[in-house]
Amino acid sequence: MASPDLAPVFDHIEANRSVFLDRLIAYLRHPSISAENIGIAEVGALLVEMLTEIGLETSLVPTTGHPMVVARWEKAPGKPTVLLYGHYDVQPPDPLDKWVSPPFEPTIRDGRLYARGVGDNKGQHFAQILAIESHLRVHGELPCNVILLLEGEEEIGSPRIAGFVRANQELLKADLAVTADGPRHASGAPTIKFGSRGVVSFDLRCRHASRDVHSGNFGGVVPNPIWTLVHLLATMKNEAGEITIAGLHDDVEPPTAEDIEAIERLPLDLEGFKQGLGLKRLDAPADRPFYDRLCFQPTLTINGFHGGYGGPGTKTVLPNEALVKCDIRLVEAQDPQDILDKVRAHVEKHAPEVEFIVEETGMQPSKTQIASRYTAPLRRAFVAAHGEEPLLIPAGFGSLPNYVFTKILGIPAYVTPYANHDEANHAPNENMTLDCFQSGIRTGAALLHELGQLKREG
Repeated sequence: MASPDLAPVFDHIEANRSVFLDRLIAYLRHPSISAENIGIAEVGALLVEMLTEIGLETSLVPTTGHPMVVARWEKAPGKPTVLLYGHYDVQPPDPLDKWVSPPFEPTIRDGRLYARGVGDNKGQHFAQILAIESHLRVHGELPCNVILLLEGEEEIGSPRIAGFVRANQELLKADLAVTADGPRHASGAPTIKFGSRGVVSFDLRCRHASRDVHSGNFGGVVPNPIWTLVHLLATMKNEAGEITIAGLHDDVEPPTAEDIEAIERLPLDLEGFKQGLGLKRLDAPADRPFYDRLCFQPTLTINGFHGGYGGPGTKTVLPNEALVKCDIRLVEAQDPQDILDKVRAHVEKHAPEVEFIVEETGMQPSKTQIASRYTAPLRRAFVAAHGEEPLLIPAGFGSLPNYVFTKILGIPAYVTPYANHDEANHAPNENMTLDCFQSGIRTGAALLHELGQLKREG
């Protein structure tokens, strides 16, 4: 049973189910592709208008890139201030021919809404906005103080958010940060994540001859850049699945007993997971627990390997150039620049003729302790909205810029995914179930209510 203050808010959300869905569809029709700078300015202005209209003090704050949308309601003295983060930019929709319906013409099929950005992240932060609006419409005020920060560059790696947060710490002063992003657990259970892995990306490029040459006339004489990169990569990760770059694990913060206990409670259908992806086995090492891999271990991934001929038939060519693109997912407390320096040193030692290319420094990991002050009210919010306890995941598997809250603002940060586990974000036919959208609004409303039951520390 919802509390007497929350119950009428839930009633309002239910009564406006179809209206809220129509408004989400209208929002999704506006492209906002950060990588191509399509629609960013228009959607930023749209959000300012929307948030001002529901009663928030809102501004579009310029950066050297895409602007930040900052909205606030701070009329609850003595109550905590929650910073709600999201991003209004979306991925490019390519490949278009893989979409069943056009990516910016939202379409409902079998209880799901299909559109680019519906899960990542427009549908999720719009649910937060509707939760705020519902409290204001029912009670005329919010139960706690709220700052809403919507970024326009998350899908290109959030290159400016750290500088923005560092320069605007007073503007963003809050007690905790909550991000509604990513998918729920594969079991469908509601989820609270207490961290995010960081990430760095780099390219390895090798050139030998000044041009491609004949593999018969020159093979065995002219070095092959593809083989050079293959041998280099083999020195970076061995057959046992161990990353062998010197010092890469030096700063890894081991999981706490509480972290380990949390992952041991997570449901796992390992055979179903492998079957769903057509896998015969997991990546090495075979004896490493499933969630230990995703929460506590750094990874080295080859994103792409490019070089030589890949067309039909054969072409007996020895290429003069090859390129490998890689990323490393980081765990607490690895530092992106330190990791890049160690990779660079490894390349210089093992293959000095290979060029090491870095375009962005990367994203730091973030971590909040499960035994934090705000865990209990977050759990109660999920129980009120879903009728069941959420799963607690010590660290999210992907990367989000939550480090700006934990490491710059110095506040705990949580991720509360509202989307279904098979949302297909970044892929064709991105979707969000209508039930997930509705329960996301309820969860956002319950979260504000539960935080409003606390007194602000200090």
